[in-house]
Amino acid sequence: MKPGFWLQIFVSCRLRFRRERSSGCLAEGDVMPFGLVSAWNKRRRSKSHDYGDLWTYKPIGYWQLQEGHPPVKRRQASAVFTLKEMEEATGNFDEDNLVGKGGFGKVYKGILKSGKLVAIKKMELPLAKAAEGEHEFRVEVDILSRLSHPNLVSMIGYCADGKHRFLVYEFMHNGNLQDHLSGIREKKMDWPMRLSVAIGMARGLAYLHSSTAVGIPIVHRDFKSTNILLDENFEPKISDFGLAKLMPDGKEAYATARVHGTFGYFDPEYTSTGKLTLQSDVYAFGVVLLELLTGRRAIDLNQGATEQNLVLQVKHLLNDRRKLRKIIDPQLARSSYTMDSIFMYANLASRCVRVESYQRPCMEECVKELQLISRTNSKGLNMAMHAFRMV
Repeated sequence: MKPGFWLQIFVSCRLRFRRERSSGCLAEGDVMPFGLVSAWNKRRRSKSHDYGDLWTYKPIGYWQLQEGHPPVKRRQASAVFTLKEMEEATGNFDEDNLVGKGGFGKVYKGILKSGKLVAIKKMELPLAKAAEGEHEFRVEVDILSRLSHPNLVSMIGYCADGKHRFLVYEFMHNGNLQDHLSGIREKKMDWPMRLSVAIGMARGLAYLHSSTAVGIPIVHRDFKSTNILLDENFEPKISDFGLAKLMPDGKEAYATARVHGTFGYFDPEYTSTGKLTLQSDVYAFGVVLLELLTGRRAIDLNQGATEQNLVLQVKHLLNDRRKLRKIIDPQLARSSYTMDSIFMYANLASRCVRVESYQRPCMEECVKELQLISRTNSKGLNMAMHAFRMV
């Protein structure tokens, strides 16, 4: 039952106890009603560590995160965890279980009571950003509870115990994409694997943009290589929906008061006008395509002033077949790619990062082109292998 129900019983019993005692109708030992409520209240206080001030899920219409849209049906109920359960799952946030850090806080590997391996994101924000962090937390809980796609990370549940905020996801064994491209992870990704990752990312974004998920399109707004997680089979899954935005019904753009995202992945048009569109994600997707091609970071402050921004550094080379070889990731085995597939891929990436949003392809087009590029690469490699065997 709801806590408010028990509070009403408590107040009612206490008033009755006082009234009957003052009138002489209550004997000295007749304190059972008040005693029962008092005992219940004591038990409730003893469990406050587990359940104190639990934040309860509210639909997006209640929070008014996106005015003008009625709440839509949630995909499934998200599990609600307590602080104590989060502590037990992570070994009291043991540093040995730490798997990542970000602007939001830390991510720990954890094991739930059921034995399920999970990733637990612990929100740690300064007081000045508390309201912003709370908003992002609620957006992510609400949106992820509505989505279901092989290329989106699955949220298992959340914890909002007192001031503590945690998000619990499926555990992704191979970490994030950027770590593999930068060499932090040992696994070397060949060209077919990178194309497979690109296709998976494109499918995930196309699903968000299609409006099939919640009835209206969703802009991720923070698409980047560190938010692309890889499972044990290197299947990519898009994560971190704290900045996601539900697009106004029937509109192609949304005017925002502040530009959100990550430097290096910003859509130039969004940055200059403040108008958010689905094509803002397409631009960021194009940047990640370039990271896959070159093995470089979107922004690398260790480079010279003119070489820090990946898009500015390589954009003029993408449609020049001869110069294109200079920017291919040297870690890519030459036997894993054909220049035809590389050229087609570079052409797609260059269109995704065009300054004018209307000149960029939609994500459905990106999926189809990447599938064609993958087939072209496989066909070329098979022909080359056949010719080699004939020699």
